[in-house]
Amino acid sequence: MRRSKISIRFGSVILVTIMIVISFLGLTMDRMFSNFYRAELRTEVSELADHFSLMSETPEMLSEEVLLQFTGFSTISALLVSEQGDILAKSGPYNFANTSFILPDDRQRLFQGQTIELEYTDSDKQQMLIAGRPIMGADGTIQSAVYVLSSTEHLEESIQAVRKVLLLAGIGAFFIAIGMTWVTANLLSRPLVVMEHATRKIAAGELETRLAFKRDDEIGALSDSINHLAIELQRYRDNRQELFANISHELRTPITYLEGYTEVLKKRLFETDEERNHYLDIIHEESRRLQYLVNDLFDLAKMEEGQVQLTLDWIQLGEIGQQSLDAIRLKASAKQLDIHSNIHQPLPLMYGDPIRIQQIIVNLLENAVRYTEVGSITLQISQVGHQLLLAVEDTGIGIPEAEIPYIFERFHRVEKSRSRQFGGTGLGLSITQKLVELHHGELRVCSKVGQGTRMEIRFTLKPQGEQA
Repeated sequence: MRRSKISIRFGSVILVTIMIVISFLGLTMDRMFSNFYRAELRTEVSELADHFSLMSETPEMLSEEVLLQFTGFSTISALLVSEQGDILAKSGPYNFANTSFILPDDRQRLFQGQTIELEYTDSDKQQMLIAGRPIMGADGTIQSAVYVLSSTEHLEESIQAVRKVLLLAGIGAFFIAIGMTWVTANLLSRPLVVMEHATRKIAAGELETRLAFKRDDEIGALSDSINHLAIELQRYRDNRQELFANISHELRTPITYLEGYTEVLKKRLFETDEERNHYLDIIHEESRRLQYLVNDLFDLAKMEEGQVQLTLDWIQLGEIGQQSLDAIRLKASAKQLDIHSNIHQPLPLMYGDPIRIQQIIVNLLENAVRYTEVGSITLQISQVGHQLLLAVEDTGIGIPEAEIPYIFERFHRVEKSRSRQFGGTGLGLSITQKLVELHHGELRVCSKVGQGTRMEIRFTLKPQGEQA
């Protein structure tokens, strides 16, 4: 599999970050060790100078002898000078051919009882740490001054050794970082690469594609979202295919009737006026059915595009409910269903579109009649607090619980295998829900298979005179 761009970017960011950290730590440790060694050497030189000064103040010992003993067991050098700058004694490995480090100002400070510390680089580029101390005589006066010198050569060797160790450690850390970066970048980018391939498959129409990441983080959430998207797209595609099949079937049936019975009338293939009128009734009924289907599709298309304009006014919901109940009474009677009205009067006025409100109620009632074979249908309208409650309850076949979240989707029908028996195009409830939303209402469903369904709408009341 070719290296993904995102893994390269991940790796580059991680590697650069690690290298910055390693470099910062290396420089910090180098500075820390350098400062530590230099501070230790300064302390050592200073302490040796103090020690020599104290030893030289002993009356029993001459300063020259002390100087020889002092430098005999160490790698330092010492120089004893007078107040005039004359060299009284010298000892140690350093070549005192150049004594330019003895400055008049420093010598004056020493014979005033002060101490000095300085760094000096001679003509041979040799760096020295120097500490100067006054030497008191037996009478309490300053007799001479001592300069203690220590070369930084061994210090630099120690620092270089530490730097080599740090460099080797840095190189090792670099290669370890490369390995860790490669592994980490692949671990981080692999799920994203898999998701990218999956989304391309989904975009190409392979809607059965699923991701199997079970993680409790953002990657898992993204994976679940992509799976959910694929499921929704698959459902939409299936519903769309079903829609085309349903519409073609629903259109073909009335068109076939219209064509056939028109041909019968055109060729006068009837014997009596009663037979002719019967054919005309069929043509009229099929024309209405065709018009109803086209109107539903047209209404749904306008709602999807937000082009539905409501003609709002203060209306009496109870009256519209009663008119809607009367409109479907004939269909209910044809199936020998009982119709019950439970409208609690008086009801406050509601601000809405009377035609669309009646369409909502009629859709719910017709849906109840369609899926109820035995029993009754009840329309309830009442005031509940600051809301108007409209409910249609039936004793029909009911809706499986798993199907309830989808019944308001376009073209969705629960009883797919019995679609011709119950009729409908799967558009009624979708149109109803959108009309309810346009009136700022809330539509709820409660149903049990074999017991019936209750569709409940709640409209929030507005003070009369206040418009939406």
